Amino acid sequence: MNEPIVARHWLASAAPKAAPAIATTTVLALARIWNANGAEHSVGNAALMTVLAAGAAAGGATLARAGEGVLAAVGYAASGSLALAGVAGYTDGLPLPLLLWALATVLAYCFAARTWRQDRRETLAYERQASERREEHAHIERVETLRAQAQVEVARAGTAYAEQLAAALVHRAALPGFDPTALEAAGLPELPPARGER
Repeated sequence: MNEPIVARHWLASAAPKAAPAIATTTVLALARIWNANGAEHSVGNAALMTVLAAGAAAGGATLARAGEGVLAAVGYAASGSLALAGVAGYTDGLPLPLLLWALATVLAYCFAARTWRQDRRETLAYERQASERREEHAHIERVETLRAQAQVEVARAGTAYAEQLAAALVHRAALPGFDPTALEAAGLPELPPARGER
């Protein structure tokens, strides 16, 4: 019942939310480094990135038709990253790569938000079920505790009654002039003999 309280570090909570921006920024930075090292206005490099991006998109489409949603998303993400890297590496100015980076970041957050919502729904459903189970178990525990206490009280009352009956029998036997045979002759039921009498 006592669950440990786990306080997550703020970086652990923020890291998944920052992942799409970090990914697109990394692709942009690597593409600009590639641009500075000879990819600017290189048709061969641009053609290579085009072929790779088209191949990744085709792979994503094939996986989507096969019902592999996660792998299809990875293929589409790789295709978009390769296209962004190809454009950012080929162009000489910074405005177009920044525009594509902003567009890619917004799209990444749109796709990630859907997954985050699904995860949040599943987490809330699990917590709700766990809370209901805890409440049900607590209720059963309370009922069983009350039943056990009632049984203990009944046993105590029975013990007290037996003790009082035994004390009454002992006191009755000790009374002067007590004659059990006279009681039996009068038609009263016979009482069991006291412990000391036999």
